[in-house]
Amino acid sequence: MPSENLRWETLEALKSSPKGKLKYSPDWLEKGEVNCIFSIIPPVFSEAPVVSPAASVSSPPVISILSPKATQMAGCIRMCEHKHKAKAKAALSLRQEQQERLVATVSICESEQLKRYEELMELKQRQEYQSMRDMMEKETQESLGRQEKLREEHRHRMKILNLRLREAEQQRLREAELERQRQVEGRERHRAINAIQEEVLQLNQLLQPRPSTLTDPALDHTPYITRGNQLCSQVSEVVPASADGKFPSVEDLTVAERALQEMRSLVRNLQDEVAQAAERKRKEQEEEEEEEKKRHEELKAQQEEQKKNAAQSAKEKAKKQGLQTGADDSTLKWYNALQDAASRCAQAFDELSRAKDTQTKKLKMELQKAANTPVSQIANISGAPLKEAFEKIDKLLSSRPVTSAGKTVSTSQHPQGLEFVSYKLAEKFVKQGEEEVASNHSAAFPIAAVASGIWELHPTIGELILAHLHKKCPYAVPHYPPMESGTSVEDYQNLFDSFLKRMSGMIRLYAAIIQMRWPYTGKQGPHPHGLNHGWRWLAQILNMEPLADITATILFDFLEVCGNALMRQYRGQFWKLILLIIEEYFPRIEAVTSTGQMGSVTRLKQFLETSLRTKQIPAPRSELGSAFFKS
Repeated sequence: MPSENLRWETLEALKSSPKGKLKYSPDWLEKGEVNCIFSIIPPVFSEAPVVSPAASVSSPPVISILSPKATQMAGCIRMCEHKHKAKAKAALSLRQEQQERLVATVSICESEQLKRYEELMELKQRQEYQSMRDMMEKETQESLGRQEKLREEHRHRMKILNLRLREAEQQRLREAELERQRQVEGRERHRAINAIQEEVLQLNQLLQPRPSTLTDPALDHTPYITRGNQLCSQVSEVVPASADGKFPSVEDLTVAERALQEMRSLVRNLQDEVAQAAERKRKEQEEEEEEEKKRHEELKAQQEEQKKNAAQSAKEKAKKQGLQTGADDSTLKWYNALQDAASRCAQAFDELSRAKDTQTKKLKMELQKAANTPVSQIANISGAPLKEAFEKIDKLLSSRPVTSAGKTVSTSQHPQGLEFVSYKLAEKFVKQGEEEVASNHSAAFPIAAVASGIWELHPTIGELILAHLHKKCPYAVPHYPPMESGTSVEDYQNLFDSFLKRMSGMIRLYAAIIQMRWPYTGKQGPHPHGLNHGWRWLAQILNMEPLADITATILFDFLEVCGNALMRQYRGQFWKLILLIIEEYFPRIEAVTSTGQMGSVTRLKQFLETSLRTKQIPAPRSELGSAFFKS
């Protein structure tokens, strides 16, 4: 135990002290040193623990021979020793208890001090940890602050960048809008200058002397023609070339407008002079009128004879040159026969057409709707709808009932129903060419496929289609209707110019019909109106004098649609025909074409030259192949 250890340490310390080193003398009584003994004993006994128990046990008692008095004294001494020893033991026990209490107290104090020390160390550790954590939190906060600052700077920079990007985009859009506006204005100016140039060229033609004024010596066209040519040159100089991609400036447009105004003034002045000359001439004619009346009867017979001779001479001359001014007799006979057949068909349903009762009128409207609706639904989308439209038309012409607009109708419901439907169907097919194909060239082939299939199954429809086509587009014969008396060649051509787009659509439809076959009929016979008719039409056109703008347009339309099929059918003969057109017929087209009508001529020339150079005419892009009819 700790108390025992401390006890022995205490005894060892007492033993080592000066009192523990005292020695007993055997003759201390003889020497009269009793007082010294009593004065010494208590400390000796009080310090008794300096002698270790082991020494007291193992040491033998000291025996000495003393006098009785000395023995008595020794007994007293021993009693005193025992008494003092007991006191010493009690004191020692008390002291040991005190020491133990002291040691316990010290141990407790040391334990408490150790705890305090440990608490202090723990506190220091916590303080250091808290300090480190505070420092780390501070650094974290500073880092977060720096990051937030960087993010704020980044957001600010992104905001500035986005602002600059928006400004740049807005600037780009403004520039694009300005450029678009510039392009629009430039194109408008270009169109305006082109229109001005066209009008100037047309007005310049009016400055040329007419045959009626050539014999008038008082009217000189030379100054007007010279100035008109100068104005045409001024306008031509300010018109930019198409390949340059440039647009005329405002100044160019101003120059062209001034030239146009001056050209109009020239024409007005010339017309005034012509009117004055005509007035003078009229007066002279009135003066000569009396003389002419006298010779009228005599000259009338001579003029009739001269007309006959002139007509015969013109006909012979045309035959020598290989050109005609109209269709030949066989073509006209065929044309008239088709028109007569169409007229007879129209007369055949005259009663139905003029019916007044409500029931018959209602039936007529239903029949017409049943005929027109499937033709209107023809489109180049896929083969299935095309086949459906064909079957509806075939059923209607076969007097079988069909459903139209939710109602069932049949041509057998009226004796004249079949003739009425046949006439209206043919008329509708041609109208589709006149309207639909004229605005959408790709529509020609699906309409032609259905028309040729119906033609093959119902030949009467084919004749009516040709009759309607020839009536609306005489160029499909080909036939140029004769001019009415008093109509000039220029007025005659301008009359047909207004119909040119519709004529083009019908020629394209005709060119598609002569090469298309309906794939589902199963017939192996020849086409009811095949490529031989296309070759005949082309040859007939080349035997006729060309008309300005019209001939070039219909030739281009026909060859673009049907040229590939004719090339594959006639091979070398076809290329000879193309060469003939380029070398001999095309110069005639150019000769009758004015400057403002060169668009169609240029297009035809490029087509012919490209075809002859490559020895190839590509198939039309809208031509229907086998894959289309399977879709």
